[in-house]
Amino acid sequence: MTGKNRRIDSVELSRVIVSGMQEKKALDIVVLDLRKLKNAIADFFVICSGSSDKQIDAIADSIDEQVYRELKENPWHTEGKNNKEWMLLDYVSVVAHVFRKDRREYYALEKLWGDAEIIEVKDKY
Repeated sequence: MTGKNRRIDSVELSRVIVSGMQEKKALDIVVLDLRKLKNAIADFFVICSGSSDKQIDAIADSIDEQVYRELKENPWHTEGKNNKEWMLLDYVSVVAHVFRKDRREYYALEKLWGDAEIIEVKDKY
């Protein structure tokens, strides 16, 4: 896949991930555009918060289902299903991060990747 096609795919993938988050009323959704950063490990990080273990599970499941339904993609790697503090779905060009609300500030990904363009997503509901 060429770089140009990959960028288009990562933008569309980010949109579908956001939609999956919104489906389960995720809080504080942001998209970090990492494409212009040297040594970035992905094109985008899509980050949200959930207020309970049950909601975090539901958000991660919704992302997985929606991405597969619309784009026929499965995550390359997932983490955090057991600890319920920070669940990660890695689609290589886009990584979805689902935090328990009280843990998001501790890990502070937005500050760690502070040079990225940060796009705040308005609530769908």
